Amino acid sequence: MDADVTDSAGRPDGPHRPDDDEERDGPRSSSGAAGGSPAASGGADGPAPGAGAGAGTGAWADRPKDAFPRRERHWVRWTALAAAFVVLVAAGVGWWLYRRLDGNIRTDDDAAAELRAYEKERPTAIASGAQNILLIGSDSRAGDNAEYGRDDHGRQRSDTTILLHLPADRKSATAVSVPRDLMADVPACHTADGGTSREQFAQFNWAFQYGGAACTIRTLEKMTGIRVDHHMIVDFSGFKDMVDAVDGVDVCLREPIDDKAAHLRLPAGRHRLDGEQALGYVRARKSLGDGSDTDRMDRQQKFLGALVNKVQSNGVLLNPTKLYPVLDAATKSLTTDPGLDSLRDLYDLVRGMRNVPTDKVQFLTVPRKPYSLNANRDELVEPDATRLFAQLRQDVPVEVVPADGGDTATPTPAASPSTAASPSAASSASPAPTYSGTNAAEDLCKR
Repeated sequence: MDADVTDSAGRPDGPHRPDDDEERDGPRSSSGAAGGSPAASGGADGPAPGAGAGAGTGAWADRPKDAFPRRERHWVRWTALAAAFVVLVAAGVGWWLYRRLDGNIRTDDDAAAELRAYEKERPTAIASGAQNILLIGSDSRAGDNAEYGRDDHGRQRSDTTILLHLPADRKSATAVSVPRDLMADVPACHTADGGTSREQFAQFNWAFQYGGAACTIRTLEKMTGIRVDHHMIVDFSGFKDMVDAVDGVDVCLREPIDDKAAHLRLPAGRHRLDGEQALGYVRARKSLGDGSDTDRMDRQQKFLGALVNKVQSNGVLLNPTKLYPVLDAATKSLTTDPGLDSLRDLYDLVRGMRNVPTDKVQFLTVPRKPYSLNANRDELVEPDATRLFAQLRQDVPVEVVPADGGDTATPTPAASPSTAASPSAASSASPAPTYSGTNAAEDLCKR
């Protein structure tokens, strides 16, 4: 039997309360019916304002108007504003730092123009993906470097020249020093005063004095057949600042040093050199070793290796607080070609080398010996030099072994690099040549 539904607003039978029906069936109309009139049920015009959507569902208008307490809404709002402010400030500071570092780098447009003018005579790159970067240490005494000697009207020579070879696989890095006193064929180059120097057989570092980086690059390319992709010029003050930025580099001296020209006076033993001392250490010549430029280059290579090791071991590359001073010092000291004149370009270069183990960062000097006509000059040792240049040109790995007192490649017979690189000929080919040198993992105080 169906239940009797009444239109009265009276109290229904049963133990439950009147508002139980309202919670279950939705709010009643003013007549008290659960679904009588069209207005109550929606009719043709749809549900009345505040009507329920179905059994057991409360009207949206009856829900609390504040989803969160007022105090909690304020806390959320201020937290969001504070977070947005921090992000904006961090982005602004980051952009300012980036622009400052990027603006430190100077571009060598003159060298780029000179190299374009002589493009037809330059060698062609053979190994795809490999890069050769010429690092030039300037001995200019102009500006901040005046304290290190006489400023010869702004003229400068390359105090240190290193060809850095980065193979296509980026699993190693090979830095080859070129003696400043090496006799070489220096081509005719455009000079800073608008003239042209004559082609001549002269000291390698004269090329930088005659025609700057472009003339040095052309001289090296003519001697080695290796295409130079990029170049960087580093001055004295920049080198000092980089050493100071990593809190110095440790060296061990077998004998005391007293060199007025290098501004260096130290007793024998272990020392942590600051930037000023480090510059004197790598520049000293007559007061250390046998007084030769070759001995000085060996010392420079070991120190650069120790500097690389210090940067990696101290976590500088992963610590922004430590990294910024290093980058600031480095970029202030750099003059580069247009292909490396931005912080992004340098970052891409460094990023490609970040996973190279320190024992695979190798240093050596081109095979050389005293020049036959002047013992104070150098000449290449053949065929060792030709083999080394061919390996670098073709991106064949170069093996560097600890120096045994010699300045040239070991006299081990070797096949040509192209033959050694062929898998089919590997079993019959002679071992590849090795060269004396060092690597960045070597401890200067354990030799």
